[in-house]
Amino acid sequence: MSGEILLSVEDLTLRFGGVVAVNKVSFEVRRGEVFTLIGPNGAGKTTVFNLISRIYVPSAGAISYLGRPLASVAPHGVAALGIARTFQNIELFEHATVLQNLLIGRHVHHRRSLWGELLFAPGVRAAERQTRRKVEEVIDFLDLQHYRDTLVAGLPYGVRKVVELARALATEPKLLLLDEPSSGLNVEETGDMAFWIQDIKNDLGITVLMVEHDMSLVSKVSDRVLAMNQGEVLALGTPAEVQAHAGVIEAYLGSAEDAGSLRRSRA
Repeated sequence: MSGEILLSVEDLTLRFGGVVAVNKVSFEVRRGEVFTLIGPNGAGKTTVFNLISRIYVPSAGAISYLGRPLASVAPHGVAALGIARTFQNIELFEHATVLQNLLIGRHVHHRRSLWGELLFAPGVRAAERQTRRKVEEVIDFLDLQHYRDTLVAGLPYGVRKVVELARALATEPKLLLLDEPSSGLNVEETGDMAFWIQDIKNDLGITVLMVEHDMSLVSKVSDRVLAMNQGEVLALGTPAEVQAHAGVIEAYLGSAEDAGSLRRSRA
């Protein structure tokens, strides 16, 4: 890890009427790491993602990306900054092919005029070749060659998860937000997802901010973990440090005594 701060979240708060969904959450994501948010259902993890994505506007606090406040960025402008995202519930164009979905993901790089498009000018042709080349690189990277011309609607769920990951990578992000990438996957598919995440970090040099429930995946790929509960920060550290934290154990399993009883019953 370079140690450079890519994303900074400071005292982030979001209220829905009298309900505080996120309460004074602060953390920093360093360039070149996998940083994971964990916590029980309703902890506020995906809400933090929605705040970073500008889907929600924070009630208080600040989010900065590469030193630039995100408050002035429109939701449709976030991807152009180098932030891409996947969703827990897959968001793809089902009646388009894998290739077409990835080409749509490249729209943030389009800088062509209307007249240039209409006349298919040399610059437009060169940009189209570049777009196709980048998309094919992503298809090769994620071993999607067999599915490139298949409609998304006809793909197994596990493959769709990889296609959504591919669509995000097609934008060439600096920061990749993964919202529960193992959700709905079997053990083998989760192992493959861990492999992709490690390669995204190590081979592509992309920083990953992830929300995840599968602690085996979290332990395998994460550099640092932030645990949340009821909208607040419980613990921050390595996967082992966070999983051993008494507050995290209680949030997942009940009291520390309950967790001890559970461990003894398994022994």
